[in-house]
Amino acid sequence: MAEPHLVRTENSEALARHVALWLTEQAATSVGRFAIALSGGSTPKRLYEILAEPDQRDRFPWSRTHLFWGDERFVPPDSAESNYNMTRQALLDHVPIPPAQIHAMPTTGNPADAAKAYQSTLQAYYGRDALDMAYPLFDVTLLGLGENGHTASLFPETASLEESLAWVAPVTEGVPQPRLTLTYPAIACSGVVAFLVAGRSKAGVLKNVLDGDRSQPAARITAAGEIIWFVDEAAASSV
Repeated sequence: MAEPHLVRTENSEALARHVALWLTEQAATSVGRFAIALSGGSTPKRLYEILAEPDQRDRFPWSRTHLFWGDERFVPPDSAESNYNMTRQALLDHVPIPPAQIHAMPTTGNPADAAKAYQSTLQAYYGRDALDMAYPLFDVTLLGLGENGHTASLFPETASLEESLAWVAPVTEGVPQPRLTLTYPAIACSGVVAFLVAGRSKAGVLKNVLDGDRSQPAARITAAGEIIWFVDEAAASSV
């Protein structure tokens, strides 16, 4: 597995535009289906808005792109707190992606059953019941970084951090509302894991994660391919 490396940009806007160009190039030069696990948050939102701009939208191979989510709050899909709803407003309503290729996390019933249902969705797409690092599940997984070191909905001192078999886990402790999250094994089965980190408030935790502090959940992320940290200068100020 490759060592993670940093790509620095001047500010959060430059970061979002750089990643939009990078992601479009990754998708456009790929062959066959192209799967992305999406992230929530303000920096990804700006990325999605840029991907919906005509010059990016018209280059992106939407007809063979499949979109998944790395985590989701257990709220209705039209909720202001829904990662799916944010992505719909910023991106999905503005690009010609076939609806059957949008794979939102289910948020009805109970979180444990919803996690199993989403794992079944992933397995159906993957065509296998077990992960194989030689065959990435996702071409690109987008991740953020919380000030407490969390990524996706892998929070410190929660049971999902120890999950080694399931691809999707419910998160019900230590959060205001239940969530679903991809687990470490599912994230690891990625061609590229791309972290997007912006803002001076992330500088300290970014340094700790890059220094390998495993009390920070993000520091335990691995990938079948490479890990890229797209960071702005404010976030990278302590690195």
